[in-house]
Amino acid sequence: MTSTTKSLYAGHRFPPELISYTVWLCFRFPLSLRMVEEMLAFRGIKVSHETIRQWGLKFGQEFANIIRRRLPRPGDKWHLDEVVLKIVGRKHYLWRAVDQDGVVLDVLVRSRRDKKAAKRLLRKLLKRGCRVPRVMVTDKLGSYGAAKKEIMPGVEHRQHKGLNNRAENSHQPTRRRERQMKRFKSARHAQRFLSAHDQINNLFLLSRHLMPATDYRAERTRAFEAWHDVCGITQAA
Repeated sequence: MTSTTKSLYAGHRFPPELISYTVWLCFRFPLSLRMVEEMLAFRGIKVSHETIRQWGLKFGQEFANIIRRRLPRPGDKWHLDEVVLKIVGRKHYLWRAVDQDGVVLDVLVRSRRDKKAAKRLLRKLLKRGCRVPRVMVTDKLGSYGAAKKEIMPGVEHRQHKGLNNRAENSHQPTRRRERQMKRFKSARHAQRFLSAHDQINNLFLLSRHLMPATDYRAERTRAFEAWHDVCGITQAA
């Protein structure tokens, strides 16, 4: 364990292995905090749902940032899409960008569906270190074209709903989490949770239907090893 991860776990009475496992459950599966609490209780581990929530806040984004830095460089074809989120009775929009392999590049929660929000997403992607794409694929919302014209004028832009299934499908895990959490409590809550959730799930993005079972299990094992490395957990030989 590095000095950075040691300081991250400092002051916690539970071992890093348990904390990292709990954070993995929270962000990898559509489980409520009380469900995770009960799963741990079944194994004789007494942790309150509030402690689990605090672990998610503290460790989730830290682990997600490490994963983002370690993942291979994203593809050169971006798929962008937005979906409606109802937060405390008000309509918000979740903007998401994925590459051609389904890797989530970034997300943005905004109250408007306009050029300003689209520009903010594009700037955020470039600031994150994503290279300028070869192609940008969106639906026919005019905000994308207006933002691209200012931020990335030389990029090819394809606007067709049927071409953007990759981005639209990436919203499905969010919908499952939204139902389980009985909707997000605020735009900040949604932004914070989904920023960590999507990066952690990128690590376990395996095309199970495209490979034999033995290959899938080997890839899954490598993903687990990468997760333990991100969390600073030393696996027993």
